[in-house]
Amino acid sequence: MINKKVDNVQAALEGVKDNMTLMLGGFGLCGIPENAIAELVKLNVSGLTCISNNAGVDNFGLGLLLQKHQIKKMVSSYVGENDEFERQMLSGELDVELIPQGTLAERCRAAQAGFPAIYTPAGYGTEVAEGKETREFDGKMYVLEHAFKSDFAFVKAWKGDAAGNLIFKGTSRNFNPNMCGAAKITVAEVEELVPVGTLDPNQIHIPGIFVQRIFQGEVYEKRIEQRTVRQRN
Repeated sequence: MINKKVDNVQAALEGVKDNMTLMLGGFGLCGIPENAIAELVKLNVSGLTCISNNAGVDNFGLGLLLQKHQIKKMVSSYVGENDEFERQMLSGELDVELIPQGTLAERCRAAQAGFPAIYTPAGYGTEVAEGKETREFDGKMYVLEHAFKSDFAFVKAWKGDAAGNLIFKGTSRNFNPNMCGAAKITVAEVEELVPVGTLDPNQIHIPGIFVQRIFQGEVYEKRIEQRTVRQRN
């Protein structure tokens, strides 16, 4: 058994440099690698290309990196909850590649599986397909989309063990599992790090072979992106 546990977030992010391409799991503020993002802010790395469903909100998640202009390009499917993201995109300060959400997930999964590219019907006949190879299968047109190439993938799981086996909880099973193993180095931060053999093998969502480093996060705010309450009767 290879022990993939590292002592802290600083050790987990060793080797992160300027101008790298990073994958970051999560959906809105759900299941984001909070500790890894906070450390990226402290490291003050710049020129980053970030692959993530969106960019958090103005004062949390990837929004913290945007505030310091550490991100040069966002590869995302949604930009609606972050005013600074919108401002930088419209002003030309930030390069943005908008991708249909399913295509974003599948390009992650293709990288995870070692496939160089996929064909998808999403985006055919729109600006998404401009300049890309298209092909007909069984009378339907498809767009060729290349698998992502990234240096690090940062994911957040509920539980994990020193071998890197992961269990995700609730809707954090969004982009996190697809990004495991989809980069040169996958770093998993977990709420609870348990000894090897503790996890029920039938409950493991991602086996440790897809993870290179794992650590237990210290603090999780788990902010609510949009709070909706019912009025009192």
